[in-house]
Amino acid sequence: MGIRCWRKPLLLLLIALVLSTKLGHFQRWEGFQEKPMSKKNMKSTLNFFIQSYNNASNGTYSYRVQKLIRSQMQLTMGVEYIVTVKIGRTKYKRNDTGSSSCPLQSKKLRKSLICESLIYTVPWINYFHLWNNSCLEAEHAGRDLG
Repeated sequence: MGIRCWRKPLLLLLIALVLSTKLGHFQRWEGFQEKPMSKKNMKSTLNFFIQSYNNASNGTYSYRVQKLIRSQMQLTMGVEYIVTVKIGRTKYKRNDTGSSSCPLQSKKLRKSLICESLIYTVPWINYFHLWNNSCLEAEHAGRDLG
């Protein structure tokens, strides 16, 4: 009896899948594309990134995003972003709040990094996951950026 009760729903699912494919209702994922992020998505994605970076950092000071250099996106079951950002060391200690508006360090302690990150998000449920991140000091990364 267990197998019989599944036959009809599985058959209907198979028919729907075949019809959708034949009628072209599946979106074709075409890989990452350079598209500007909406301001809302950009703000929440970059806030998530810098919080993740600061939480994982062993440094004394917090960093903040100085500039979004490049953004690519790919639609999957959510949205995947590859973002390249310039971040700078602030005057705030890592555990201080409000580091997003904190001034950057003065010349002696100034440090900037260029980071490229792969971030998976499902914006409609406010879910974020940092899959990959790599950073280089800005003066070294500048040669690689062109």
